[in-house]
Amino acid sequence: MTISEKVAYIKGLAENAGFEDSAKDKVVKAIIDVLEDIAAEVSEIHEQLDAVDEDLEALEEDFYDEEDYDYDDEDDDDFCYEVECPTCHDIIYLDDEMIDEGGIKCPNCGEDLEFDFDCDECSDCDED
Repeated sequence: MTISEKVAYIKGLAENAGFEDSAKDKVVKAIIDVLEDIAAEVSEIHEQLDAVDEDLEALEEDFYDEEDYDYDDEDDDDFCYEVECPTCHDIIYLDDEMIDEGGIKCPNCGEDLEFDFDCDECSDCDED
């Protein structure tokens, strides 16, 4: 139902309620004024939201590399290991380079974490 149809409906209700013509016109005008104000505010909010969306998109383009958005790349050779800190139980994601360093500090609690990755224990590894 459009706004015009709603106003006509309310005008019909006012006629059936026994209001005088001048009272009906005042009620309908007040409703129209409120609806126009609401429509103007919604339009302004919509414009502001579009501006925020454009600003956010620009920030994302500046801040993130295109590689950050490429989650579906099946040819990606980077492999991440998931490790739980024994102190704070935060999940930390490690790559091969971090494993090769032998340890890191937990980014959450600062606990020194050491990694002893022995390839002999890995059944999936092709290295001898």
